[in-house]
This record gives sequence, structure tokens and C-alpha cells, in this order.
Amino acid sequence: MEHFVWNIDPVMLALGPITIHWYGAIFASSIFAGLSYMKWIYQQENQNVESLDNLLVYVVIGIIVGARLGHCFFYEPSYYFANPLKILAIWEGGLASHGGGLGAIIGSYFYTKKNPISFIWLLDRLAIATALFGIFVRSANFVNAEIIGKATDVPWAVIFQRVDNVARHPAQLYEALAYSLIFISLTIMYKLTKAKNYQGMLLGVFLIMTFTARFVIEFFKQQQATYTIESSLNTGQMLSVPFFLVGVVLVIWSIKHKVND
Repeated sequence: MEHFVWNIDPVMLALGPITIHWYGAIFASSIFAGLSYMKWIYQQENQNVESLDNLLVYVVIGIIVGARLGHCFFYEPSYYFANPLKILAIWEGGLASHGGGLGAIIGSYFYTKKNPISFIWLLDRLAIATALFGIFVRSANFVNAEIIGKATDVPWAVIFQRVDNVARHPAQLYEALAYSLIFISLTIMYKLTKAKNYQGMLLGVFLIMTFTARFVIEFFKQQQATYTIESSLNTGQMLSVPFFLVGVVLVIWSIKHKVND
């Protein structure tokens, strides 16, 4: 069976000393898309749109630092402890969604300390923008031929020729599709239901859907961690469980602490 061969040059544009990678360009696009979506939400709820510039700084720094450190220390600790300067080489790829999520939450917390806005209110809205952000990031992973899937003969398998000549599950696209469905679902909940009146509901649903999808898709991924654990679950799945449980707790809590319609 012939499979789709992916072998794109990771460099999108090179002009003298200036090099722009596809990964970086798509990542930058994800930030712009998330910011645009948050502007729409702020306009819907009569919030100060100008304050989003500060939010962008806090959240983007949190996501990048958290996601990078998460990848380095959750998945390849021995390599990055031996080569600490490589931690800064974010253009080479390698971002962990678990770490990025924690980083975004921490960044949002510091933002709310300097702006008169509810922390939970903000996280509920950011959850939707984060799902949109995830679509772009996982697409960038596909372009970069990283976070590849296990070998398979399914008709939609992809050969990542920069890695090897084995047909594999396009696990990055599975996650991008999952984030697309999560983004659409949360947008519908936000716009057409009273979910936004239940503090923590949107964030809880986001965590449940995201880490359920992540848990399942991990079965199709090539092992990412450079170490082994004595468990039937891999590192990504084990890290997903607490996030899922927090989501369940948030949904239950939100139902008991509904704000006015």
C-alpha cells in the first residue's frame, strides 16, 4: 500500500542570516489566533480589551516556559540535564501540553493580581482560546515531523521521511482534530448555553475533553519519554489523569456555585 510521504523542509524562509522555521511561524499564528478570539470574548462581555496586551505577555510566557520545561523534564530529562543550553532551543520543537497548561494558569494568576478580573472567569474563557491554540501547535508538530505515531498500515498513515521510511499514525493530526472538536464544542457552550454562568464549567469541560482525548491518542503515539516506567500507561497518560480529575471536580463545583444568569 502506498502512503502519503511527508518530507517538508522545516525552514520556511531563509534570507541571509535570518531564518524563519515553519514551526515558529505556525506557533506565532497560534498566539495571534488565540488573542483575536479573546478580544472577541472581551467585546462580548464588555471587558477592557486593551488589558489583553498584558494578558498576552503573561500567558504566552507561561505557555512557552511551561511547555518547554515540561517537555524537557517530563520526557527527556537525561538529555537536557546533560545539555542544559538546549532547553532554550525552542525552534527545534518540543513542547508538552501538560507543562504549557500549568504555565498558562500560573501566568493568568499573576495577570489577575494586577487587573480587576476573576481568576476563574478568566480561565473559563482562556480554555476556549487554548483549544484553538492547540490546533495550531499540533499542526506545527506535524510539519516538524515530531510526536510521531506508531507504525501502522491504515490507509491514512503517513511516512515522515525525515525520521524514517515507516508508515505511521499521524498522531499530531489526531490531536489537532481533537482540539478542533473541543474548540467548537466550547464555543457552542459559551455562545448558545448558560455554561459561562457556571464558574469553572468551561475550564472543567476543557480539561475533561482534552485529557480524555490525550489519554486515548497516546495509544497511537511512539514512545516520547527517553526513560521507561513500570506501568501499562505511558508518561503522557499518567500526566493526563490528574488534569482529567481536576476537570471533573471543577464541573461538579461549578454546578454548586452557579452565578446569576
